[in-house]
Amino acid sequence: MRAPLGYSVPMASDHQRIATLTDRTYVEGVYSIVNPQLAQTRTNKPYLKCMIRDASGEISARAWGFEEAQFETVIATGFVMLRGSTQAYQGQVQLIIEQMEAREVSGEDMLQLLPSTTKDIATMFARVAELLRSMAHPAMRALAEQYLGDERLMEDFRRAPAAMSVHHAWIGGLLEHTQQMMELADRMLVLYPALNRDIVLFSIFAHDLGKTVELDWERGFNYTTEGQLIGHVVRGAIWLQIKAAQASRVERLPGETLRILQHILVSHHGLPEHGAAKIPATPEAVFVSMLDNLDAKTQASITAAKREFAGGGEWTDKVWALDTKVYRTDPLV
Repeated sequence: MRAPLGYSVPMASDHQRIATLTDRTYVEGVYSIVNPQLAQTRTNKPYLKCMIRDASGEISARAWGFEEAQFETVIATGFVMLRGSTQAYQGQVQLIIEQMEAREVSGEDMLQLLPSTTKDIATMFARVAELLRSMAHPAMRALAEQYLGDERLMEDFRRAPAAMSVHHAWIGGLLEHTQQMMELADRMLVLYPALNRDIVLFSIFAHDLGKTVELDWERGFNYTTEGQLIGHVVRGAIWLQIKAAQASRVERLPGETLRILQHILVSHHGLPEHGAAKIPATPEAVFVSMLDNLDAKTQASITAAKREFAGGGEWTDKVWALDTKVYRTDPLV
């Protein structure tokens, strides 16, 4: 397939990074396909709408005249070989896909095709473990060791994204989000001496661990069947019950500690309409929920602003998680 007349064509050996695509560019290569959906035009003709992503960013895409029978085959691996071209639409660049087929990729390829943390994973994980082992109560440390000793869970914890798209939506994003929250808490707790440090630090560590089975990052970022049917909030509370029972052979949690920890896990989204099973009802639960919201929304605004990239205008599109557009410009730079 040749590029249309008047369209720019990068060197064939180069991977065309999404962040560098401009209007009227011919695109050919392997990318991650995100949130694929079948839709219909105003004349009831089927088409595919999705996001196409690589490590540098994502772009809205459409495949016109797409047949429903193709859908399961095309999305089977989470990655596609595609050919198409970009065009400007309502002030933004979108990709019009002309040909597309599923493609298997290697683990090495995923580093190029999926966004990844820019921070060192081993260093972040070591810091999380250090903070957990600094907890004062022996039963809390024993509980933490049940998690840290679960090699499969901790391997997934190091690699999982924190979300599909809203915040920390990259390989290592869950670990990065968790460490950031724990660091914030460790610095802020001196200002709130009435809060229990052990309860806060452990709850932050455990609050999103269920995302290791809620989200799939081996075939692009998607929700698993577990994620659709159970979700990370409930899974985290179930795991906590199991891990606490195992830890009790070493040191039993006193009093209502287990129930309090479970409450924080099921309430950390703050409100029922945001996915919380209960509204935060202890000082530590309120603190953890607010910290989670602080880190998630701050990172979402930073990611949307993309200040490291030149161009793109002063304002972003509306960021639905923030319910507003984001002003990109730093006035002092």
